[in-house]
Amino acid sequence: MKLLISALTKYLAGLFLVGLILFLPAGTLNYPGGWLFCGLLFVPMLILGIVLWRKAPALLEKRLRSKEKLSAQKSVIGLSLLMFVGGFALAGLDFRFGWTTVPGWLVVTAACLLLLSYGLYAEVMRENAWLSRTVEVQEGQQVVDSGLYGIVRHPMYAVTTVLFLSIPLVLGSWIAFVVFLIYPALMVKRIRSEEQLLEAELPGYADYQKKVKYRMIPFLW
Repeated sequence: MKLLISALTKYLAGLFLVGLILFLPAGTLNYPGGWLFCGLLFVPMLILGIVLWRKAPALLEKRLRSKEKLSAQKSVIGLSLLMFVGGFALAGLDFRFGWTTVPGWLVVTAACLLLLSYGLYAEVMRENAWLSRTVEVQEGQQVVDSGLYGIVRHPMYAVTTVLFLSIPLVLGSWIAFVVFLIYPALMVKRIRSEEQLLEAELPGYADYQKKVKYRMIPFLW
């Protein structure tokens, strides 16, 4: 019950804050892109949270942790927060003042990519029982090298990159899209810091790096 209350509290707080940052700058609740985004993000999030609560409460608890120990990761989290707040606020302002327009077909494509990304996000969590929101090596943790982890070493970051870059397009804002381009660079910094920890503390990770050569993007990086 404590886990359920914690998860629901964070979920409702996130929904409220995102709505506030989007609709307040937009100056109206009649912001179709804002409602579309909230539906695409928070409905699957609720379903996934319920599934985790019922089937994998330990994994849900890990996903609720947000306090990083490494200084490099703290800076990544701080910059990510600024990116989200700035991007959402600019998307709302963009809608309000009509600075830029994203074609309808691209909005639909981005919405499909967002849902696909969320499905892959759930698959990554199914494959890796040690998947924590913070960078750490847990007791008894083992290297996962099957499924998506057999393609790239950090499928979670690859999937969230596609997901987050689709968000400003769903919101209908090219200005916000430019802001969200910061995210891939932040993931590069996060991965480099995380792999230093994994190489030092996770048995078998060095061999896994030799087996799976690419971090996020097959045949590129």
